[in-house]
Amino acid sequence: MDDCGTESSLAEKGLVIAYLDYDGVLHHDDVYWSRKKGIHMRAPGATLFEWAYILEQLLAPFPEVRIVLSTSWVRVKSFDFAQKQLPRGLRERVVGATFHRREMSKFAFDQMARGAQIYADVQRRRPAGWIAIDNDAEGWPIHCQDNLIRTEDALGLSDLRVQAAIRERLAVLVSGIANKSPGISRGSLHVER
Repeated sequence: MDDCGTESSLAEKGLVIAYLDYDGVLHHDDVYWSRKKGIHMRAPGATLFEWAYILEQLLAPFPEVRIVLSTSWVRVKSFDFAQKQLPRGLRERVVGATFHRREMSKFAFDQMARGAQIYADVQRRRPAGWIAIDNDAEGWPIHCQDNLIRTEDALGLSDLRVQAAIRERLAVLVSGIANKSPGISRGSLHVER
């Protein structure tokens, strides 16, 4: 279920979106699907969602951050399936996905670069701010490239530089929103100018 509400509701609430890919972010990129094995990891020693806890820790100081799934898992399986794979703390932040079965064809969606898919969703949801955590940097609109926090296929969120970039970017986004909008609540702290 997509919970974006009115077009301006996310910005009005001071909410920030983290667009989240799975493969190459929450675990190694070497993930495959087959009828016989289902979704499985081919990289030796790697496990599915092995770095999800890192994202939970990174987002903990930022209650205003919501997640939109930009992973191919939504197209291949379903939104519900993809969301249920996340730990509870991340799952509760999910408000939707960039792919919507009822609104677009898989073929048309697959023809778009990941950056274009995400930017189309940004235009529809209109969050107060956003980042994308993804290992796919191909075809990003130039004006959106600063929003991309690119991960390496084999390292994902285990890369300390990526973790630092996420922390820094979210801190800047959230403090900028709080400074522009007196009265936006940051969890139990009420921020005023």
